[in-house]
Amino acid sequence: MRSAQVTRNTLETRISATLNLDGSGQGKLATGVPFLDHMLDQIVRHGLFDIEVSAAGDLQIDAHHTVEDVGITLGQAFAQALVDKKGVRRYGHAYVPLDEALSRVVVDLSGRPGLEFHVEFTRARIGDFDVDLLREFFQGFVNHAGVTLHIDNLRGRNAHHQAETVFKAFGRALRMAVEADPRASGQLPSTKGAL
Repeated sequence: MRSAQVTRNTLETRISATLNLDGSGQGKLATGVPFLDHMLDQIVRHGLFDIEVSAAGDLQIDAHHTVEDVGITLGQAFAQALVDKKGVRRYGHAYVPLDEALSRVVVDLSGRPGLEFHVEFTRARIGDFDVDLLREFFQGFVNHAGVTLHIDNLRGRNAHHQAETVFKAFGRALRMAVEADPRASGQLPSTKGAL
């Protein structure tokens, strides 16, 4: 079973996460940041991962540390659950529309952290959530999962729709990348012999 349990405790946040890559899309999300929970639910349902996240952070300051550290913790969980990456597809991509919005996400389980985040949100806040924090979430994730991630919002007028298409596409691209490739016969998907 490709699963992981990770705990991250700092002076700013206390986070625990469990992950089953071969789940059925069950989530238990309690970060203290409702909009983040909503976005994580998109990863759960569209990636068909089972994810539980519990977070207590310094929200009296703002949501920055919590959002970033949840990304870090989930990145660590994905890295741990993938073990040696033998037999996985390695690459994944998805285009997801929501009404007028359309986003593309491409991921490579390369072992090299890299983020290209190209989302021009139409407003700075969704409710009371600062949209700048979404980039921080993904930066934390890639740094600790060791993946290369390209995120492009191709169009959109509604910032909520923009964000939701990004997270839905992220879940679907990750799902594709971590799936077993039946033709790979358990081989590592790299000419270098290492990921």
